Amino acid sequence: MTIRRRKTDVLVIGLGGAGGIAVEPLTAAGLEVVALEAGTWLGPRDFAPDELRNNYRGWPQAAQKANREIPVHRPNAAAPDSPRGAIHPMMNGVGGTTLHYWAQSWRLSPWDFKVVSETTRRYGAARLPTGSTVEDWPFGLDELEPYYDEVEYALGVSGQAGNVNGVIDSRGNIFEGPRARAYPMPPLRGTEFTDLMASTARRLGWHPFPGPAAINSEQYQSRSACLYHGFCSRGGCHVSAKNSTAVSTIPRAQATGNLEIVTQAHVARIRVDREGRTSGAEYIKDGETYFQPADVVLLAGYTYENTRLLLLSTSDAFPKGLANNQGQVGRHYFTHNQGGGVLALFPHKLNRWYGLPAQGVAVDEWADDNFDHAELDFIGGGNLWVYSDQRPIAAASMPTFGRAPRWGAEWNKFIMENADRWVVSYLQKTTLPYDDNYLDLHPTVRDPLGDPVCRITADYKDNDRKVAGFVQEKMEQWFREAGAIETQRGPLGTMGVSTHAYGGTRMGDNPETNVVDRFGFCHEVPNLGLLGASVMGTSGARNPTLTAQALAWRTAAHLVENWSTVTA
Repeated sequence: MTIRRRKTDVLVIGLGGAGGIAVEPLTAAGLEVVALEAGTWLGPRDFAPDELRNNYRGWPQAAQKANREIPVHRPNAAAPDSPRGAIHPMMNGVGGTTLHYWAQSWRLSPWDFKVVSETTRRYGAARLPTGSTVEDWPFGLDELEPYYDEVEYALGVSGQAGNVNGVIDSRGNIFEGPRARAYPMPPLRGTEFTDLMASTARRLGWHPFPGPAAINSEQYQSRSACLYHGFCSRGGCHVSAKNSTAVSTIPRAQATGNLEIVTQAHVARIRVDREGRTSGAEYIKDGETYFQPADVVLLAGYTYENTRLLLLSTSDAFPKGLANNQGQVGRHYFTHNQGGGVLALFPHKLNRWYGLPAQGVAVDEWADDNFDHAELDFIGGGNLWVYSDQRPIAAASMPTFGRAPRWGAEWNKFIMENADRWVVSYLQKTTLPYDDNYLDLHPTVRDPLGDPVCRITADYKDNDRKVAGFVQEKMEQWFREAGAIETQRGPLGTMGVSTHAYGGTRMGDNPETNVVDRFGFCHEVPNLGLLGASVMGTSGARNPTLTAQALAWRTAAHLVENWSTVTA
């Protein structure tokens, strides 16, 4: 028997990085919101600085829905399934993966919104990769900028602006698009190693700058400044200096009295009425099935779960899955070209045991379309990033650069001497969607409720691999100039389960090639909104989080301003 709950104005499914943003403008406007979250509340006592627990054993143990429905990957439709990972890179909990992410909070560049038109204008349409389904976004950076600004101040983002209203500041990113004002906090402090890399970049004629982070460089909104104690990667912050939605926007939404949070709620289906409009969602909690009716539903799971839940939500009106009569749910999928790093060995210690991955220095000379591609055979580029973060298990897993065996006494001696002398860069690179990269439901693998898990059919294409090789060459140049005695390129790998997954419910004006409109509401179901990176059509050389959050705020603001139209 299904228990029917009292109807609410807005139902938010998933209270993580995107859903946790949307609830603030919705509740501030007086709308009644119910949020269904598969995980639980977590707090400082759950955030132990424990590398083994956090990075290798799927922390936190109290919120394991994601680990029970890990997507299955295959590189193409003719290939067998790849080995399935034991730990999902994302997590459940109030605040979602913003509890344990790196907190890098990047804006996209102006080019990322206009890849097709700008590539065609500068190099000709023939330069667009064959088979890519990339489209221009339905709007440019200028339209999203106010929402970037809202989120940066709502969460608290530290950084150094490089372009405030067209005024360039060389201390920041001189390639960034114009912003209305500076960051709310100065950047995180540098280290001896990041200062070395910054001065080296300037010697090469490049323009290094500190990256933006949703981490307090000073006290903000009564929360502590960062203590730089380490264990930030896949670890929560016990002093709330990492500005997850769980310590910022969600508590403010709760304070209005307009937000009810239901934890440990596993949403099984989104339902529609006779007219094909969404009427609410079914969820399971403590073995009971509930139906939460709502005037508007905002689906704010991660990319895989957004697509999976739509495909599972079949009905007479939508036999192929909710909002999927055009067959676009699951299409235009890709993961960020973020593998293929470069490792370097230095002749001296780097003192990287303290700090965090968002504490570093970036170079954007080779990102996006910041350099001339006329004589190259690819489009796009990558952001070069080095940072301060090292832990014992990861350090002992270092490569030997051909200077020692991989086991035994000589290996032990090499590790003892060099564990603090090596570093790996983080290279985020342009990725594009292609027709044969997609998501669907796996035909045989099920979750504990008996529902099929998401299946990923995707691999990197020639353009992605050429970008990777080019950017690795630039990174090797940077390391060598800084004094590295050895460098080693990492493999790009394949397009498996990722923390940077895009598409599946892409945004665009054309309902024949996109699931949601320019405001994030489904073309086929006008009172169903989609939040998160699943609506994004390009990645740029950037983490998706801040862009997904800015889009979520924009969708919520549009709903507030157009309530009668959306609910009509």
